[in-house]
Amino acid sequence: MPKTPPLFPSDENYSSLLNELKQRIRSAQIKAAIAINQELILLYWQIGREILFRQQQEGWGSKIISRLAKDLKREFPDMKGFSQRNLKYMRAFAEAWPDEPIVQQAAAQIPWFHNCVLIERVKDREERLWYIQKTVENGWSRNVLSMQIESSLYQRQGGAITNFARTLPNPQSDLAQNIIKDPYHFDFLNLAENAQERDLEKALVAHIRDFLLELGTGFSFVGSQYHLDVGGEDFYIDLLFYHLQLRCFVVIDLKMGDFRPEFSGKMNFYVSAIDNLMRHSSDNPTIGIILCKTKNKTIAEYSLQDVNKPIGVSTHRIGGDLPDTLKDSLPSVEQLETEINTVVANAEELDAEVD
Repeated sequence: MPKTPPLFPSDENYSSLLNELKQRIRSAQIKAAIAINQELILLYWQIGREILFRQQQEGWGSKIISRLAKDLKREFPDMKGFSQRNLKYMRAFAEAWPDEPIVQQAAAQIPWFHNCVLIERVKDREERLWYIQKTVENGWSRNVLSMQIESSLYQRQGGAITNFARTLPNPQSDLAQNIIKDPYHFDFLNLAENAQERDLEKALVAHIRDFLLELGTGFSFVGSQYHLDVGGEDFYIDLLFYHLQLRCFVVIDLKMGDFRPEFSGKMNFYVSAIDNLMRHSSDNPTIGIILCKTKNKTIAEYSLQDVNKPIGVSTHRIGGDLPDTLKDSLPSVEQLETEINTVVANAEELDAEVD
């Protein structure tokens, strides 16, 4: 007698089917969201291009934008995005990206308000393209993108001295180079002039969230003054991280002074110890980053030349330590006092008049 097939599949088979369908649905949702975003960005670009064309070729004034905003909102009351301010962004967007293929290939890969941030804050075309690429690669939110622009990440990227190209395989060497900035800006710190490495470490641990944002996407904090027992002796690493994209440990050694050649030997020891004591067989080679107040490029290059472990040398800038160009543009203490006294005097005069 033939066996009657079960009305319901086994729990194992059903779970397998359900998980597969969930994955397909989520994948389809993501693809649909990306497609909708691309269509929206292209629509905004086309609207901006038409406004720009009418103003440039036919002499229409700025009032066309306020009129269009009212009429479009009246026609499409359920659609957001047709405010006067957003229409101005569309015009600026079309002016910033005059070629439609670039819009489709680059700008349409990120959300609209990410594009607005770039239009407002980044004027150089190549720099905007670079930030778009990094946003896509790292999944930056709008706030993180803003922070990276404010900290001049584009100008700082790649400025550190490393031996990654020689000691790491591609594409890991490229990704590792991208996590090294020069300098790192620790504007959230307020250290005394005679602060030591331990003070810097304590301050960074206290502001670990801000420090992780400054380091970049993918860093996971393991510990500070991380203890290692090597040959029966105790050693302590300033800061130890694990990088989720690189799949490796990252050792950071902090120095308040100039880079010295002996720093690379100490870092080489730390990296070797982590590789032997903590690195899993599936992990990539451990990376070392030496953070100094300043560095001499030639000395740093010679120091890393024959080192076979991946090590980078970068600098840090602590809040309050401003570059000369900014110092010159800021008012002196005396000027600030004069301004404050003037404001107070004017306020007192106004109070007297009201009375």
